[in-house]
Amino acid sequence: MRLVVLDMAGTTVRDDDAVNLCLREALAAQRVEVTRDEVNAVMGLPKPLAIHQLLQRKNLTGGTFLLTVAAEIHADFLRRMISFYQTDPGVEPMPHAVQAMARLKQAGIKVALDTGFSRPIVDAILDRLGWRTGALLDATVASDEVARGRPHLDLILKAMQLTGVTDARTVAKVGDTPSDLLEGNAAGCGLVIGVTNGSHTRQQLAVYPHTHLLPTLEGLPALVLEAR
Repeated sequence: MRLVVLDMAGTTVRDDDAVNLCLREALAAQRVEVTRDEVNAVMGLPKPLAIHQLLQRKNLTGGTFLLTVAAEIHADFLRRMISFYQTDPGVEPMPHAVQAMARLKQAGIKVALDTGFSRPIVDAILDRLGWRTGALLDATVASDEVARGRPHLDLILKAMQLTGVTDARTVAKVGDTPSDLLEGNAAGCGLVIGVTNGSHTRQQLAVYPHTHLLPTLEGLPALVLEAR
């Protein structure tokens, strides 16, 4: 293993379901009502795609008007999320996240974050948690910086390019959503690891491609180092 690529919200960053809530609120502002489970089904995807899929499931796609509404929903979601990550007192690293990333770095393994968020939200999180220094991270990749977000492999390929890693078999992908696991599988990662203390339970993740499922990030360094 040369590189570990971790998801952000629900994997390394605690958000207390704020992504789900902010997306539902942005949709509700346009009189589109969706449930928590409906939003959870598209969690991890690039947010414009997630919004499109939710509208499609409500038979609300097609036409210039609806494209405009989708853009307005995403802009509203972006505002809500940035405000949340800048101001909410509950924003903090997920349990064992900082320790796990630090242990991996100490062992000479590159650490990157990838996400379904766009760069403005990523930067708000990095600033809030003080993760811009490079002490924990070698790279971050946002969904608006690649041609295709999850469940495609583009985010991982970009993280590999930024860290100088050429063989996906030496990469571990870690996340709390089905789209994280599908992304790691699509890229051919040597390890595809689900964590079950985020948005999805162990039972929900178990049906998707993976090599391991962990209750938290506490056991991640040992797992990666053993595979090395």
